[in-house]
Amino acid sequence: MSAATTRSRTPDRLCAEAVDLARAAAEETAAPGRVGEHVAAVAEGDRVVTHLFACEEPGYRGWRWAVTVTRASRAKNVTLDETVLLPGPDAVLAPEWVPWSERLRPGDMGPGDLLPTEAEDLRLEPGYTGEDVPPPNSVVSEEMAELVEAEDAEVTDRTVVPERGSITAVAEELGMRRARVLSRYGLHSAADRWDEAYGAKTPMAQAAPAACVSCGFLVKIGGSLGQAFGVCANEFGPADGRLVSLSYGCGGHSEAAVMPKPMRPAEPVLDSLHADPFPLGADLDGGSVSEGELLEGDLGHS
Repeated sequence: MSAATTRSRTPDRLCAEAVDLARAAAEETAAPGRVGEHVAAVAEGDRVVTHLFACEEPGYRGWRWAVTVTRASRAKNVTLDETVLLPGPDAVLAPEWVPWSERLRPGDMGPGDLLPTEAEDLRLEPGYTGEDVPPPNSVVSEEMAELVEAEDAEVTDRTVVPERGSITAVAEELGMRRARVLSRYGLHSAADRWDEAYGAKTPMAQAAPAACVSCGFLVKIGGSLGQAFGVCANEFGPADGRLVSLSYGCGGHSEAAVMPKPMRPAEPVLDSLHADPFPLGADLDGGSVSEGELLEGDLGHS
């Protein structure tokens, strides 16, 4: 253990005895009658001591007034350094602050609430880039085609796959290889139920800034119902994983409120880390002489 550490643990005698000075400073900062008994004197360093007083302020249970005093080397006059209110070991503190993006949970959004999305949200990507090459996760990309073929090879029994070009293969591709399918009445009944739960007339959609038809979190579906419905893929939205009407909407719309990127500070106008040469006089040819050249000339003739 070093000598400096040993000295810092032993309070300076004159600073430790300056309790009245510390109490007067605490009472001047606090409201009248809010400074309690002297709790302790803690050595902060060489000739630096912090006096702790109980805080009698309502709502600050366990807090303490901390008054730091010090003195110069070989001086007997103790002076005031600072006064501050600090929490003690059993102080009542506010919970640690958590950003709203981490506090938000699915189902927290209500009608009229607006959930901004970051400009670089990993859940979204440009829908149209102007390039001929589709995104890697596009259904027409080579990567996705290879993945689908690999999955089909693992889970499909090749012995029962109908021959390509047969009527059975075409029917299976069209989703018709079933004994019965939904009738027009069944389709309309399902559409009415879904529109009543997640349609344009719901309070959430009435207060939404835009409709689902233009939202990046909407997953399109096939068939005739795909012309009016889709699946919501926003985990913070009220309809995550549900079939929603294209005219439905909520405050989690991907383009409703895009958070701008953090501003980058401008480059400094004055660079204080480099030395700039300044002309100190004119040479024989009419040019300027820098400070470095002038110093070298003086040293050369000395």
